[in-house]
Amino acid sequence: MDIARWAIKDATLPESVISMGGRWVEGPDFEDQGQTPNMELSIFDYGQTLIVFETRGLVGKIDKFPNKVTNEFYLEEGAIIDGKFRPKGKDTSEPLAGVDYHVYPGGNFKNFINCVRSRKQEELNADILEAHLSSALCHLGNISYRLGAEVPFNTETMALGGSKTISDSVMTILENTKAIGVDAATAKYRLGPKLAFDAKAEKFVNNPQADLMLTRPYRKPFVVPVQV
Repeated sequence: MDIARWAIKDATLPESVISMGGRWVEGPDFEDQGQTPNMELSIFDYGQTLIVFETRGLVGKIDKFPNKVTNEFYLEEGAIIDGKFRPKGKDTSEPLAGVDYHVYPGGNFKNFINCVRSRKQEELNADILEAHLSSALCHLGNISYRLGAEVPFNTETMALGGSKTISDSVMTILENTKAIGVDAATAKYRLGPKLAFDAKAEKFVNNPQADLMLTRPYRKPFVVPVQV
């Protein structure tokens, strides 16, 4: 999520978010009390740019859906996939130009501990604000999902947007569920509402129900203040 957001110049939080997904398992009669989806698609709208974020937990044993974590960038002139640029209309990829950057050694955890010891904020690999913004995107997608309703698989998903990238992601999720035996004729998925968001205020636009999910009722004295 960090890398996806960093690819958008000056990106903080989106103008809107919408999610779909479900909790599916092998076997048509299996039900449990779990609420966390194992398949989820969230779309974050930044105006001229979208982050389309797939979370697909039903992979690994199915060759068509390998277990991987990666970023793909679709641009006007082509796409960046597996670290290489593929121009539009070509089957071959080109290496990316080198970019100079500096990261302190030892990974982010060691870097944080070293900066706690040295008190040198300027040596942090990234400011804590970066972690807040990327974590907030995950929460926003989950809020849309939690406020959603169960709909049949054959329900039109144009509410998610009509771009080819989104359509391909929806089809990948549907095909992934079919591969473990989910019957699309009878199964349902959860489709969340499209929620407008005020990035500066970090609040939803005219949606108190969604705003309640931005925080939680704290148990005194373990209360996180509004102003930290």
